[in-house]
Amino acid sequence: MPVTTLRAQGIAKHFGVVRALDGVDFDVHGGEVHALLGENGAGKSTLLGVLAGVHSPTSGTIEFDGEPYAPRNPLDAVRAGIVTIHQELCSSPDLTVEQNIVLGREPRVQRLGMRALVDRTHVRRLAEHALDRIGARVAPTARVADLGPSERQLVEIARALAFDVRLLVLDEPTSSLTAVEVERLFAVLTSLRDDGRAIVYVSHFLEEVMLIADRFTVLRDGRTVGSGEVASAEISGIVELMAGRRLDEVYPPRRDRSRMAKEPTVLDVRDVVGKTLPREASFRLERGEILGVFGLVGAGRTELLRTLIGLDPARQRNIVVSMNADVRLGRGPREALAHGIGFASEDRKDEGLALDLTIAQNITLSGLERHARYGFVRSSSVRAAAERCADQFDVRRASTEQAVGRLSGGNQQKVALARLLHDEVHVWLLDEPTRGIDVASKSEIYRRIHALADDGVSFVVVSSYVPELLGICDRIAVMHRGVLAQSRNTSDWTEHELIEVAARGAGRGSVQGKKAEA
Repeated sequence: MPVTTLRAQGIAKHFGVVRALDGVDFDVHGGEVHALLGENGAGKSTLLGVLAGVHSPTSGTIEFDGEPYAPRNPLDAVRAGIVTIHQELCSSPDLTVEQNIVLGREPRVQRLGMRALVDRTHVRRLAEHALDRIGARVAPTARVADLGPSERQLVEIARALAFDVRLLVLDEPTSSLTAVEVERLFAVLTSLRDDGRAIVYVSHFLEEVMLIADRFTVLRDGRTVGSGEVASAEISGIVELMAGRRLDEVYPPRRDRSRMAKEPTVLDVRDVVGKTLPREASFRLERGEILGVFGLVGAGRTELLRTLIGLDPARQRNIVVSMNADVRLGRGPREALAHGIGFASEDRKDEGLALDLTIAQNITLSGLERHARYGFVRSSSVRAAAERCADQFDVRRASTEQAVGRLSGGNQQKVALARLLHDEVHVWLLDEPTRGIDVASKSEIYRRIHALADDGVSFVVVSSYVPELLGICDRIAVMHRGVLAQSRNTSDWTEHELIEVAARGAGRGSVQGKKAEA
């Protein structure tokens, strides 16, 4: 009989008149991975906050290892043996990797006649062991600010594993990881599970849940609406529990552009070379086309988009925007936006949004001039435009005057995309556009992207999630070590081929190389 490590009964949490949780029952056994599922706004983050000591429940009880559990703050939770890795990373960017891993729990050595000092040898040993366990190729002495989002995620995971945790909570842990890194993480979680640890796993990638989880619980509107064994469940049934309704196919019907008339080129990118990455990138984007870009972390996908938009410096940049007339870009994001090119960063917290500003302000901030008269911004015009754009991306909100920082991660991402809609750009550069978004919302966004493409908007979509690229793109190109390989129609790719080319390159011995020789 499995031993119940944590049992929560009747958990409610009210923020004023808002009932974020309204009677949640949830239990986790030792030696299992338990998936906590639900759409954005279902209450998952609030429940995790209660478990982590961030929020005190309005009512209900929690037991941990058979004893009442009521942490006063996150440090109480850590001391009790519950460690949470949040979707929005909480590392200290100015410290090193090893300092982050032991932060707040630094091993110390007593020197005669001196205060206890940090045992740097022990720190290094702890950090290296934790990093090795998840196969992270990150130097312990590296400054976290110099790492990319995926590497920061790995540091957070290593921080949790560096000490003896009894309940590990992971909130969207693979949102910035490649397929290889996900496999390594799953190996670590399997090891912890086999060692009798309890693991709560929150993810919108239901395919991952089916691979790693033993049981699942679904929240909807702050309540528990279902639970069960993963082995006897189907994704369609779980999605229906999450959404409260039947959901048609996640991806819209594939478009057959080969049967369409040749569309004009709207973006001609030739021989783009960044300061470090990309090393070489050329492609053409047609009107109404969705081009996917795949590659492993560090291949240069994000750097490609940032160089195109002018956020990162370039050693060589030949970008021609062809709409009414050819315009060469090269002077920064403001110029790109003026010529109809918009960018949505994968790092919405630090780059994509102003969290303290309202939804309306975030959506309209880069295009306020269209709401101004005689030098004054008309608030009524701003609100109307924000409402229209928020509605089109189904942003769940109390009003557009709500602070973006109070929204769930998925709804924050929708606001970032709604901004591009407001800016009326005709080329969207999207870096991980559905990171942290539930399945139903993903489906809505995919259909919105297809509808915009049918209206002539063009997209370059960077994603680590291969099924997403195969499901929505017309063509897919692969980046390998900073070089963008020649693209193919999506129908000519398989998931295995994409991963192989991303890992080995498009040269001799790879899938593309073999096909070329044939």
